Amino acid sequence: MTTGHRGRAGARPGTRSHLRAEGAGDLLHLVRSGRATTRGALQQATGLSRATVGQRLDRLFRAGWLREGAGGPAGSPLGGRPAIRLEFDDAHAVVLAAALETRHARTALLTLGGEIVAEHAAPLAVEDGPDAVLGELGARFAGLLRESGRPAGSVCGIGLAVPGPVDSETGRVVQPPIMPGWDGYDIGGRLRRAFAERTGGPAEVPVLVDNDANLMAYGEQRTHYPDCSAFALVKVSTGIGAGVVVGGEVYRGIDGGAGDIGHIRVPEGADALCRCGSYGCLAAVAGGRAVARRLTEAGVAAESGWDVRALLEAGHPTAVGFAREAGRHVGEVLATVVTLLNPGVLVIAGDLAGTPFLTGVRELLYQRALPRSTAHLEVVTSRLGERAALVGAATLVVEHLYAPERVEERLVALGV
Repeated sequence: MTTGHRGRAGARPGTRSHLRAEGAGDLLHLVRSGRATTRGALQQATGLSRATVGQRLDRLFRAGWLREGAGGPAGSPLGGRPAIRLEFDDAHAVVLAAALETRHARTALLTLGGEIVAEHAAPLAVEDGPDAVLGELGARFAGLLRESGRPAGSVCGIGLAVPGPVDSETGRVVQPPIMPGWDGYDIGGRLRRAFAERTGGPAEVPVLVDNDANLMAYGEQRTHYPDCSAFALVKVSTGIGAGVVVGGEVYRGIDGGAGDIGHIRVPEGADALCRCGSYGCLAAVAGGRAVARRLTEAGVAAESGWDVRALLEAGHPTAVGFAREAGRHVGEVLATVVTLLNPGVLVIAGDLAGTPFLTGVRELLYQRALPRSTAHLEVVTSRLGERAALVGAATLVVEHLYAPERVEERLVALGV
């Protein structure tokens, strides 16, 4: 069973450069995308006969993936009575998602449409290692199912966001600076076993794993900025990472290392030792752990980005000043990022993503970047907040499972 994403050069699940319309999966894609939502429109879009369209739709109805909605306001494209609209039935299954932080984890059960049905957040230290952490996630998933009254068999997939680089071919973490013991670990296999053991659910449920900043970017872009063709998100918590969505697809680089801006060297950090073992990384100067260390040295108790966040929410003046200064360091690096990518939207997210930090980012970003690069740039804070990675993880699972070619495989497995 798949535990990672599609190939490094593959298209985002659910999209095709040339629609072949050879199977039921292609028709489902047209309905889900809104390009064709009636039988007549499907005939026009695909060139298939009425009988062939009907046969393929019948398979989707028998699988429970399509339903008939109300009649449209206009008649069928082929003439006659108002056409019955076809809708993707997003209630036929649910998705489980989890987002790991360094010291906390958030889990949720979501509909296929991205609505959160049940949610839980509690401490969980990623440094405890993958076996213990993933086992605990299985227990928390079981609790969500009990709370929502959903059977384990209704879960069609699991999405997991982790604070480290992920190889898109394998779904495994690669040399993560802040995840000791996770390098190369079979995350998908362990999480599947934990899910099955704790819930009695299917032992082969698909598990998709990705970097948290990638999934936060994907969730924000798909939910609030679907028309933005070049989108970037920077997460500043204990560490610093970025997610990039170009043309509706997450850009991961060759082996999942894209967006790791927290380890770009900055002159101000020449003497700052990063957790990766190097000196001068941006994260060692402007990450939540770095700000917490400065606060502690100033006599204000703080250990992580989580603690800094609490101080910022309380309006602590020293924390506010340090956060703004950290934002300026990040803004200086982002000037290069923005000049290179020319995004339409730049989202600042994570524990430090408040007004002081955002102000600092804007000060240096607009000062250092070319005016041409920022002329149409919107710099904002996250709209999904702490749920961004959960929504992104669930969306990734849905797009993966209902991609046209995978629909065909799953229908055959269901015997329809």
